[in-house]
Amino acid sequence: QVQLVESGGGLVQAGGSLRLSCAPSGSIFSINVMSWYRQAPGKLRELVAAIASSGRRNYGDSVKGRFTISRDNAKNTVSLQMNSLKPEDTAVYYCAADFIEVTAGTYEYDVWGQGTQVTVSS
Repeated sequence: QVQLVESGGGLVQAGGSLRLSCAPSGSIFSINVMSWYRQAPGKLRELVAAIASSGRRNYGDSVKGRFTISRDNAKNTVSLQMNSLKPEDTAVYYCAADFIEVTAGTYEYDVWGQGTQVTVSS
């Protein structure tokens, strides 16, 4: 079973930057839509950003203009560049894929990573 593995979380001061990355745990064919979600304590999980294989992007309102999502289709990786971080960005960030073509004609759906903690101090 393919998993997604996040990296790049940590502690940063308000106004600082972090870059998150996500890659599959093994060799795969392709990934359709890759997304970043986050969940803060006591809050619902929310969409941060998503990017289709075509490159089309979608952002949550709270991060527009500050965060940038990008992907490398050749490596099947996705990154999230987070600038001008605020304390309210503190959360566990999850990488997700709507479906992954593991081998030709074989798919796994709704694949998630384990999450990486991002903490922004004031």
